[in-house]
Amino acid sequence: MQRRDYLVALGQLGLCAALPAWAATPADTPWFPLDSRVPGGVARLSLGPSSFRPQVTTSEGIPVLVVGDMIEWTALVGIPLSAKLGVHTVTVHSDDGTQSVDYAVRDKRYTEQQLKVSPKTVDLSPQDLARHERERAHQQTIMALFSSPAPQTGDLQMRQPCPGRRSSSFGLRRVFNGQPRNPHSGMDIAAATGTPIVAPLPGKVVDVGDYFFNGGTVWLDHGGGLLTMYCHLSSVQCQVGDTLRTGQAFCKVGATGRVTGPHLHWGVMLNRSMVDPALFLAE
Repeated sequence: MQRRDYLVALGQLGLCAALPAWAATPADTPWFPLDSRVPGGVARLSLGPSSFRPQVTTSEGIPVLVVGDMIEWTALVGIPLSAKLGVHTVTVHSDDGTQSVDYAVRDKRYTEQQLKVSPKTVDLSPQDLARHERERAHQQTIMALFSSPAPQTGDLQMRQPCPGRRSSSFGLRRVFNGQPRNPHSGMDIAAATGTPIVAPLPGKVVDVGDYFFNGGTVWLDHGGGLLTMYCHLSSVQCQVGDTLRTGQAFCKVGATGRVTGPHLHWGVMLNRSMVDPALFLAE
């Protein structure tokens, strides 16, 4: 039975006065990111009803974001760009015990981009390589965060963090000075240095740093393993521990780190996997 039919039936029985707050007012259809089961996409898996929020983990044991309520729970699984094609499995613990849910990852062809940057940001000196390794280890601890509470379905539709042309750069196979590197794991938004950047969802500042490749960087934690990252910043107007509301400005566009010009590199992470931010935008 659909949510609306369920609530109407309860109302006809005269039970609405005894319902909990979430059921007393009929809700609009929940908003979810686009279901795109490709490397760098999101698999939206229906889990059905349960009296408590199911716990879902990937085959690697990484916890997965689950949203909804006791009538219908949904798992949102981030698919890494490195994911192999074919069937993948998550493990679900709910009222019905433990079960496996499969989903298939299909192919997506990402294009290649040739870029010219400063040679020292491609062929690293021993000192720069050591710095990068330290920074990567630190950021791995940020990426592993899985905090409570999880976001509500109404808090999943993100707003664009700053004005500007959105590129389709996510997943690009990038070649720096003729040398292949990892695919581009975020969205680039063209904007002038100093353009304010706002929070796309309510979130908490969990990391502020100046990193070798990313330059000025801020990470926001939105709960349940959903994080967002902002790179190449010219300045930061927040600190670790700050709580931001949707639309609140907290940093500015810049050209720090490994860049060819000023822009915002915006990343969205689910269960430690960078996914396409466009899936979380209304258009």
